[in-house]
Amino acid sequence: MIKTAIMVDGAFYRKRAYYFGGERTPAERANELSNYCRRHINGERAGAELYRVFYYDCPPSSKKIFFPLTRKTIDLATTDQYQWTIEFFKELKHQRKFALKLGRLAEEQAFYNLKPTSTRKLLNRTISIDDLTEQDFFLDIKQKGVDMRIGVDIASVTFKKQVDRIILISGDSDFVPAAKQARREGIDFILDPMRSPIKEDLFEHIDGMRTKVPKEPQKNPN
Repeated sequence: MIKTAIMVDGAFYRKRAYYFGGERTPAERANELSNYCRRHINGERAGAELYRVFYYDCPPSSKKIFFPLTRKTIDLATTDQYQWTIEFFKELKHQRKFALKLGRLAEEQAFYNLKPTSTRKLLNRTISIDDLTEQDFFLDIKQKGVDMRIGVDIASVTFKKQVDRIILISGDSDFVPAAKQARREGIDFILDPMRSPIKEDLFEHIDGMRTKVPKEPQKNPN
């Protein structure tokens, strides 16, 4: 029996899950994630046991931020996204064998920015400034402490011999140092980028790549 820990980069998962499945209620998305992780376990021919699912993310921001298009201040704590995220985290706490590991957002550096596609349209003069809407902007806010927590937990379960395999659901390359250490200690390290393209040189730092998402998205939102 292969004892397996699954580590989920939460922001990455939510983005890819939305791409493949569209909008979901907090409860639906939490159940979707739980089922997705268990497909990794159930699909193991040699037999696998789930040690725990570690979910890494940041609490939503409640800061008030100036929105340049309307020239008004938006209270993020009153937004639908804030409420959705809070409820989503509550739902995850009710999932069996789930552990939430929360970092924090760099709120002091948060601001609204133009989406790259909208910026290109402006530069190509296919739209003008007067054509911009709220949908052309996104909240630019960075996470702090998430990558560090992932690395610490990889090292912890490795040196404590708690698992035989680690499955990391992420598209980032910051995990490489921890993955290399885990592999040196005999851990089977699997990456699931959910069909997101990864750098070719990452393959030398993992023991395999496996995903449980369909080849084509069910919904591809703009």
